[in-house]
Amino acid sequence: MATEKVKDPMGSMGFLEAAVKISRTSPDIPTDVQLSMREHFLRRTQRMQRQTTEPASSTRHNSFKRHLPRQMQVGSLDLGNDYVVDETPTSIGRIQPELYQQKTLESEESSKNGSSKNCGSINFSLKYDYENEALLVNIIKAVDLPAKDLCGTSDPYVKVYLLPDRKKFQTRVHRKTLNPTFSESFQFPVPYDELAVRKLHMSVFDFDRFSRHDMIGEVVLDNLFETSDLSRETNIWRDIQYATSESVDLGEIMFSLCYLPTAGRLTLTVIKCRNLKAMDITGYSDPYVKVSLICDGRRLKKKKTSIKKNTLNPSYNEAIIFDIPPDSMDHVSLHISVMDYDLVGHNEIIGVMRVGCNAEGLGRDHWNEMLAYPRKPIAHWHPLLESKKSEKEWKARTASFDSQGSCPSPRPPASP
Repeated sequence: MATEKVKDPMGSMGFLEAAVKISRTSPDIPTDVQLSMREHFLRRTQRMQRQTTEPASSTRHNSFKRHLPRQMQVGSLDLGNDYVVDETPTSIGRIQPELYQQKTLESEESSKNGSSKNCGSINFSLKYDYENEALLVNIIKAVDLPAKDLCGTSDPYVKVYLLPDRKKFQTRVHRKTLNPTFSESFQFPVPYDELAVRKLHMSVFDFDRFSRHDMIGEVVLDNLFETSDLSRETNIWRDIQYATSESVDLGEIMFSLCYLPTAGRLTLTVIKCRNLKAMDITGYSDPYVKVSLICDGRRLKKKKTSIKKNTLNPSYNEAIIFDIPPDSMDHVSLHISVMDYDLVGHNEIIGVMRVGCNAEGLGRDHWNEMLAYPRKPIAHWHPLLESKKSEKEWKARTASFDSQGSCPSPRPPASP
């Protein structure tokens, strides 16, 4: 088929012929149709050439255009066919501190009100026993406790104090429940006239076998007569207030120290412990006492007492003897650990304390009193400390003694 050649002033004849390919077997296309098709492609080619001659945008502008959709305000968009952009100045790109301040204030108010922490409620009863002069506290149950374990439950128990006395009672641990029923009664000896100045304190904990027990919350009654005169049993409900921790209460140990300068013999007599921390799921522990002789940061000897089963108030009355020359007494200290025996796994530390010239507080005073009164047993109660905290205090105190040289090795124990 003959094709009429039309002069293309734009030099796009090759492009048109490449775009319009007429088959040899197809019927002839009328000339006017071919001219209209060429005119259409000529206009399209001219428009494309004009677009390529426009100045290209810089990289900075392209980057700005990419960020435009992120900076548009939703309120300025019209969901119709067209849209109008509100050109009024805005604070886009600037931080507005007042917004964050408002959120912070709201969060603080919610934390003060305690609305974000639901710790449940506890039910207990109070009654005064005039005959025995004692306050009877019955821990009945708790409801809606928060879940502290990964399985969505807790292992709750309750510790009860009648402040300012340090004497503590503790319920049994209830496994995997958020609504435990305790039904346990405790008796606090106290004169009736002193009840007005006493404070009942209950702490709810989640038992954890392998780490520190989590505190769920606490309930404090400042005025025991706010509900009744306690002459009859009074049933009370109280919301458990959120608390992250309480003062560390690991219990106390009582022991005596006696030193014989002529024989060079130090005798530590472990008398008893009280209010120890429960380490077993039964709510009790299997405590024993381990005593280590420390010199210049090194443990030279260690000895331990017998194990007392299922108790938080063990009695020992066992003597531990170390042979130490008088000239070494200023270089040694005793590290006392109350341990919980475990038949399976490692024995756990309930609490520790130290006595010696470079110890802290009562530990140093007890040691100095022993040296001031030789051949006389000096007994004191000592609060137990956490192992890590005691270790930090020990390192701080012993740092000043490192330059004094190491102490001589103690003599072998004398035969009985």
